[in-house]
Amino acid sequence: MPEALLQEKFGHAAFRDGQRQVVDGLLDGRSMLAVFPTGGGKSLCYQLPALMIDGLTLVVSPLIALMKDQVDALREKGIGAARLDSSLSQEDYAAVMDGLRDGTIKLLYVAPERLANEGFRQRLGRLRIGMVAIDEAHCISEWGHNFRPDYLKLAKLCRDLRVPRVLCLTATATPAVAEDIRREFGIAEGDHVRLSFHRDNLDLRVTPVAAADRNGLLLERIGDVDGPVVVYVTLQHTAEAVATFLKRKGLAAQAYHAGMPPEFRAEAQERFMDGTTRVIVATIAFGMGIDKADIRAVFHYNLPKSLENYSQETGRAGRDGDPSVCEMLACGDDLVTLENFTYGDTPTPRAVRNLVDHVLRLGNEFDVSVYELSTVNDIRPLVVTTLLTYLELEGVIVATRPFYATYSVRLVRDFEQVLAGYDARRKSFLRKIFGAAKEGRSWLTFEIDRVAMETGESRERIVAALTHLEEAGDLGLKKGGVRQGYRLLDEAVDLREVAGRLDERFRHREAADLERLRQVVALAESGTCLTNFVTSHFGEDIGECGHCDRCRGKEPEALPRSPVPEPTDEDLALIQGLRDENHAALKSPRQLARFLCGIRSPAVGRARLTRHDSFALLEHMPFEQVLALVEEGI
Repeated sequence: MPEALLQEKFGHAAFRDGQRQVVDGLLDGRSMLAVFPTGGGKSLCYQLPALMIDGLTLVVSPLIALMKDQVDALREKGIGAARLDSSLSQEDYAAVMDGLRDGTIKLLYVAPERLANEGFRQRLGRLRIGMVAIDEAHCISEWGHNFRPDYLKLAKLCRDLRVPRVLCLTATATPAVAEDIRREFGIAEGDHVRLSFHRDNLDLRVTPVAAADRNGLLLERIGDVDGPVVVYVTLQHTAEAVATFLKRKGLAAQAYHAGMPPEFRAEAQERFMDGTTRVIVATIAFGMGIDKADIRAVFHYNLPKSLENYSQETGRAGRDGDPSVCEMLACGDDLVTLENFTYGDTPTPRAVRNLVDHVLRLGNEFDVSVYELSTVNDIRPLVVTTLLTYLELEGVIVATRPFYATYSVRLVRDFEQVLAGYDARRKSFLRKIFGAAKEGRSWLTFEIDRVAMETGESRERIVAALTHLEEAGDLGLKKGGVRQGYRLLDEAVDLREVAGRLDERFRHREAADLERLRQVVALAESGTCLTNFVTSHFGEDIGECGHCDRCRGKEPEALPRSPVPEPTDEDLALIQGLRDENHAALKSPRQLARFLCGIRSPAVGRARLTRHDSFALLEHMPFEQVLALVEEGI
């Protein structure tokens, strides 16, 4: 039966390695973990059984673009699939809800953040869910390389919904991460299907190089390659600088990073996919969902931040099976930047305590803005979200629903004409709420909670009225200021004890991230088979691959590192002057050290201190050295 459906719906004559084992386990009612390398055919493992299992298959995926591509492809095959994301119109959203109710939708794709909505969770509880498939499942583990806090809540959600089977999918699970996943979802060790990470068409190379010589070496290496090339860098400005250098040397090269407008990124990707651009110089923002089979080389211009990242990025080369080069241009100077990123994400103990104290004083039902909490406590937004997730996992709070705090309105026609079609009671209501809005040059701004307080009307009724007027074509509407609602579950919580536990989790995570960097250096300096070094990290010992630098007899070298200059008397004078300015955003030693290392923070951004002459003054120095200098009172 599965083979017939495989041919009929997906056009494949046979399963690929591992797929049949996963499908059979799911059809037998068991939860499964599939650790397949990039391009290993993970999505078919849930798409096919979804057609044979009673009820809905909920697919949790972190990328909207990937969801859209998969949904479109399934619909072309006549399979009932849909997605819920922020790009959907209200009409499209309603159509998806209808499809869920009448059972015509067999696969529903959502981002993990969608599950922060209590109403949506309750709606799921009324549906018959046959399976939950979780893509990028390594994000569940705090010790995974790409941790996303909303993933932590998925195991509890599946238990609450009494989901009969779960499929966890990833391309980058170490044995420790896989064990985490199996424990969270009750997956038997025998139902962990892992394919080999060894691809004999990939030639792994490491070339130690001084920072000043990297551009010349990269140009030389690209000249030795016939075909498309991806160059991975750490920083956005490095992507721009290297792409510009290559273009000046006559190569069809283009930068790609998260700081580019979405339309520019889309154009860069499209030009690379169709062959107009031969070399894409990119940060880690590039690659997820990229399905270009003929990439002939992947160069790491900067050190990758983990072996998981390295494996994913090199895995994008040679998917057509032809020989491809994966070379790391290894320079120890990169470690300062990568380590400093890690330190920049760790909040101070005081900041953790202040945030927890603030949240617990907001009442039994409350809402928060991650942006506001981030700015007030000088903690990066992702870290704020992580802290709130930890409080949920501790049983202190529970997420209720996200909502927009502000609605900006531009009337399409005269307000009195808009009112003409309504009865006296409705007119009175609309006059009242519009009278409470703030007037701008062409837009009216409704701060919903303030308007509700001033008018005595409920926020639900105000939002419903504005939405109705938009649907009627009477006004244009823009929403902003996302806030997340919560309910307090434990009023007797010990603030100091909880804050201490959360702070300890961040210290452990910082140590784990630094250890991941040390593993990258160990790979670059390893005297043994490079391929086996990587596969062993994921629990697979292949011995010697026979086709990497070490197997060819190339001797390892220590990574070159530029000497770290001590701060000059002029530097010390500038730092003392900075202290004398007494900036609120630089009160603690850790805040000041981050600033001097060029690590942006919410408080520094709000105070516009990145324009200060002393910002990034000591960016060439390791964070720990700068912190020690600051703590000594230089």
